Amino acid sequence: MDLKQKEDSRKERIQKLKRGFAYNIFYRQGVTQKTASLNDYYLAVAHTLRDRMQHLFVNSVQALLEKDSKIVCYLSAEFLTGPHLHNNLVNLGLYEEFEQATRETGLNLKELIDLEEEPGLGNGGLGRLAACYLDSLASQQIPAIGYGIRYEYGMFDQEIADGWQKELSDCWLHPGNPWEIKKADMACDVGFGGHTEIYHGEHGNRRTRWIPARVITGVPYDTPIPGYKVNNVNVLRLWSAEAPTSFDFADFNTGDYYGAVKDKIMAETITKVLYPNDEQFQGKKLRLEQQFFFVSCSLQDMIRIHLHSNESLDDLYDDFAAQLNDTHPSVAVPELMRLLMDVHLYEWDKAWEITKKTLCYTNHTLLPEAMEKWQIELFEDLLPRHLEIIYEINNRFLDEVRIKFPGDADRLSRMSIIDESGPRYVRMANLACIGSKAINGVAAMHTDLLRRHTLADWNTMYPGKIRNVTNGVTPRRWIAVSNPRLTKLICDAIGEQWITRLDKLRDLEKLADDTSFRDAWYKVKKENKQDVANLILKKEHLQIDPEAMFDVQVKRIHEYKRQHLNVLHIITLYNRIKANPAIDVPPRLFVFGGKAAPGYFMAKRMIKLITSVAQIINNDPDIHGRIKIFFIPNYNVKIGHIVYPMTDLSEQISQAGMEASGTGNMKFSMNGALTIGTLDGANVEIREEVGAENFFLFGLNVDEVMSLQASGYSPMDYYNSNDELKQVIDLIASGHFSGGDQELFRPLVDSLLHEDKYTLFADYKDYINCQERVGQTYQDRDCWTRMSILNTARMGKFSSDRSIMDYSRKIWDVKAFPVELKWERLPKDGVLFTPPTNNKKEAQP
Repeated sequence: MDLKQKEDSRKERIQKLKRGFAYNIFYRQGVTQKTASLNDYYLAVAHTLRDRMQHLFVNSVQALLEKDSKIVCYLSAEFLTGPHLHNNLVNLGLYEEFEQATRETGLNLKELIDLEEEPGLGNGGLGRLAACYLDSLASQQIPAIGYGIRYEYGMFDQEIADGWQKELSDCWLHPGNPWEIKKADMACDVGFGGHTEIYHGEHGNRRTRWIPARVITGVPYDTPIPGYKVNNVNVLRLWSAEAPTSFDFADFNTGDYYGAVKDKIMAETITKVLYPNDEQFQGKKLRLEQQFFFVSCSLQDMIRIHLHSNESLDDLYDDFAAQLNDTHPSVAVPELMRLLMDVHLYEWDKAWEITKKTLCYTNHTLLPEAMEKWQIELFEDLLPRHLEIIYEINNRFLDEVRIKFPGDADRLSRMSIIDESGPRYVRMANLACIGSKAINGVAAMHTDLLRRHTLADWNTMYPGKIRNVTNGVTPRRWIAVSNPRLTKLICDAIGEQWITRLDKLRDLEKLADDTSFRDAWYKVKKENKQDVANLILKKEHLQIDPEAMFDVQVKRIHEYKRQHLNVLHIITLYNRIKANPAIDVPPRLFVFGGKAAPGYFMAKRMIKLITSVAQIINNDPDIHGRIKIFFIPNYNVKIGHIVYPMTDLSEQISQAGMEASGTGNMKFSMNGALTIGTLDGANVEIREEVGAENFFLFGLNVDEVMSLQASGYSPMDYYNSNDELKQVIDLIASGHFSGGDQELFRPLVDSLLHEDKYTLFADYKDYINCQERVGQTYQDRDCWTRMSILNTARMGKFSSDRSIMDYSRKIWDVKAFPVELKWERLPKDGVLFTPPTNNKKEAQP
């Protein structure tokens, strides 16, 4: 095809896109161009893109049906996908054509992209990691289904009112979701409560039947997930709860209008909101209901797909690898056993073999409070049959432990699924460890700590079962989509291969000493910073110098992540400037962002401290703008698109041994930010990759933290021996940042002085000294820019593509399945498949 033919073909495609916009505006939105709103135009453009994705999706499904291939099922209570339009345009290679088509139609594609509502299906790193993995599974051409919950109201929207976090409903579905397709014919029934009955099967064997007290219907909504410039399109299948019968005419006719719809209301509550406040019993109950609901639907769906082309479930594990993303889906162990034994009539031993070979478990945390436990009474009330199965699993497992470790009662107590140290609980992490073929940590250090401490008993019982798969993030979302200036600079310099082979970024190393390339790199960063400075000025009337260092900490607000250590440094700089106004302090913009759990008192107080310190320092004339502080409200994926490209310094300052991995640290470094951090989580591996000389390290390591705490850590000793630290704490306690109110921050101050659970005071001096090195280095522009280039160049290991290939090789035993494109367009008669000749229901992976 010559250049003219290519250009003619391109013009024809542009015209088809414009016709697609017009068609969807008129027929799908039901408006004309004169009456259409901006949201109508967004929906029309999104539907036009989805229509073009759909033939790839159908093609992928048909390819799987025709040729047997193992499917990865990723079970996660969260999928923080972020907005779809821009990402799908990039992955499908259609951004430029859509940009031209919208421009010729009189629309602004960027404006439509910015308008998209973000799906609020997660609250942090766990859900964002799951979304990155779905992108990489498709891009690496591995068939996969992401299974989760279609929360009607997602993670709350955060508003900052008078410095305090205020939670608002996240109504993400209200503008319309053009990406999902309802699959009502694939609905599943899920039971709760009731009782069990013993009966004898046709061969006289003893069996159990569960008689639920109520049944909820799970309806799947499918969102296509395209890979990057491949024909493979996987699916995110989210379950929504509905009542089997939504309206009772008998109640309605007698005037009981609430009674007529109460079943519908109770059923839909299950998928109404992401992570209900579980401080109260009803919140705990709903959370367990949510977890079992989506797990049961997902396992039933897997079985349905398998039986479409298999006579039995004997080899279910050859067709599926089901990954449990943390403990939330670990009820899959007894549920798969129940389905195999009670529904498909397997005996225990075969059912257990299938279960253990199908399920795999990812541990994401070392925090005790994140290791889920459920009260026996609650579990029995909701899932009586599953508790029976758990008791049997536990009895058989403890017999194994007794044989291998005779007389070790303490080990039996630690490894039991049932915690009997006080009120009795079901330990979900123990259940997942027993019922999975593999356990994995998410960073080398995290996995080492699991083996040595958290899961040491399991490592001894099953050597080799605990494996490491270091987390990664997708370079499509976190560079190509979010940082187009940097993407263009890199592609112009080394080509485009790095977008799917991130290790190719190593080719940038040779350019780190090229003056013209360093200048271009610096220019990209400055322009990204200028965009943000303009935005802050417009919204907050805060003047920001783009030459200042942008020092950023965005993540969930939690004491172990130590945002308040960052604040102690800010106040230290403030005190120094107040004492000596002529002091040389390089200008910095300190940026914070993140949400505190609604019931987390101390985290909310930390937000108030940040905003209160900002109020004082930003308006103090003595500071002359050298320090400015900005708290970004409602931090989410869309805001991340702006934050990571603009950042100079990434704060990864959690206490060593607390962060499993972290993924924000990777996104920052990929975009050329330098890291100040402890040897925690993936920081360890990032430092190894980028070089110790390009990483600002401070603080105690894990063993030093453990030793200090074991020896009787006294934060008061540090307070009394460090004058600067004492001045900072005293200034907060005096009410200087709270209008003279000495009680407002007393809980934070008292916690640090008398407990300091996360050793802020022990790390304070080293952190302050390290920050001085940061400031000195930043003043040498060429040195800083060179370090920035090398950070990006050496981040190849932290692509989620590499993570997925590690899972495929170490845990799932799956291989890539490239899909051939069989249909460029619909056949003239519009029929893709021959209609089935029998009544057997077609399954769709």
